[in-house]
Amino acid sequence: MKTILFSLPGNEELTELMATKMNAEVGKTTLRKFPDGESYTRILSDVKDKCVVLVCTLHDPDEKLLPLYFLSHTAKSLGAMCTCLVAPYLAYMRQDKIFNEGEGVTSTYFGKLISGFADSITTVDPHLHRIHSLSEVYNILNKVIHAADDISKWIKENIKNPVLIGPDSESEQWVSEVAKNADAPFTVLQKVRHGDRDVEVSVPDVDKYKDATPVLVDDIISTARTMIETVGHLKKAGMKSPICVGIHAVFSGNAYQDLMDSGVEKIVTCNTIPHPSNAIDLSDVMAKEVKKLMHHI
Repeated sequence: MKTILFSLPGNEELTELMATKMNAEVGKTTLRKFPDGESYTRILSDVKDKCVVLVCTLHDPDEKLLPLYFLSHTAKSLGAMCTCLVAPYLAYMRQDKIFNEGEGVTSTYFGKLISGFADSITTVDPHLHRIHSLSEVYNILNKVIHAADDISKWIKENIKNPVLIGPDSESEQWVSEVAKNADAPFTVLQKVRHGDRDVEVSVPDVDKYKDATPVLVDDIISTARTMIETVGHLKKAGMKSPICVGIHAVFSGNAYQDLMDSGVEKIVTCNTIPHPSNAIDLSDVMAKEVKKLMHHI
């Protein structure tokens, strides 16, 4: 089956990388707004009997959803065999239960919406908290890619004498996995509570790591408050300026600049959301997994 990839605005670079690895063509579309604000969608490439891959990372999702919805349905109306969504960052995963009276479980509604127009979805490390599997909210074929191996590889190839730092005990499992694959040691900040308002944060075995480069790893860097706080603790302990690594470069508001200003050596992210900090390319694993899913549609 022939494959054709379409990029939603802002996803062009990732789409080109994936197309090369999938030996597939990149299709052309016209996407614009009418003067009244409605979306206009036109497919300019031949999609008949082809598998259509729509590449659209879903941060700031509300603007992107209708063009994506129209594009998928238009492709099907023009004879496409299937439409596969690649959404490296997947939105609406946090409201996975009712926290306050009158709310809805929007992760489920969003899953139903996307499942209604795409035949499969491929994403990278979505926020799975109370949801244990994407199949609980998406009733289409799905694949969750984990970036840990690629992050470990990048650390191994680019940082001399790294030590991975977890901001708290919750992060230990994730940090230890990345550290193990990077052949690097790791430690987790310890909190000692002296009273209701007096909490001391220390770096265990700090003397052992004085000459190492601290590496802070997180899945989503949104407000960056946790990382900034951790940078402060490392400074206080007399460690070197850290390198911050994240999967998804959400960076709400001034978060990126605030993190830079906190005294970090470097900020590195995966290319799941286009950002100047993107340095870890996941297009290879995305291309492989999308191809695998296609064989089951």
